[in-house]
Order: sequence, then C-alpha cells, then structure tokens
Amino acid sequence: MATLLTRNIASMTEMREPHKVLEKSGGEPVAVLKNSALVGYFVPAEAISNVQHRTASIEEIRQSLESRKAITQPVLDYLKDK
Repeated sequence: MATLLTRNIASMTEMREPHKVLEKSGGEPVAVLKNSALVGYFVPAEAISNVQHRTASIEEIRQSLESRKAITQPVLDYLKDK
C-alpha cells in the first residue's frame, strides 16, 4: 500500500461532488482512492496559492544538470543511436 502524503482521503464516489470534498478538506490536498488504492491527489487552489515561484538562474540549471548527469547519461547514450 502506498504512503499517503495527506491526512484527507476521498473515494472516487465522493469525487462526484468535488465541492463537498473541498469543504471537508479545509483547503488541504486530498488523496483520492479507488478500491483502497491511491489514484492521485486533488489539490485545491488555496493549497498552492501561497507558493512563491521564481525563475531558476542559468547557474542553478547547470548545477542541476551536472548533479543528474550520472542518471541521464545512459539514456542520452541510448537515444544517440535512435
């Protein structure tokens, strides 16, 4: 069974009325289950409205690419012949 990342849970049947699911969750994300298996997360707008977005600098992008090179290089090598 998957570890749920929220304490709010709703079934697929409950998702027929998403406004009720939102009211019950108090603005927090809701794990959606079908037959006791995690399907996904329903995230209300207010749960992410306070997130501050910013553009990554070119140096941050280079550092990220370099740190993941060991993971991505085999894929790039495989795709080179395609």
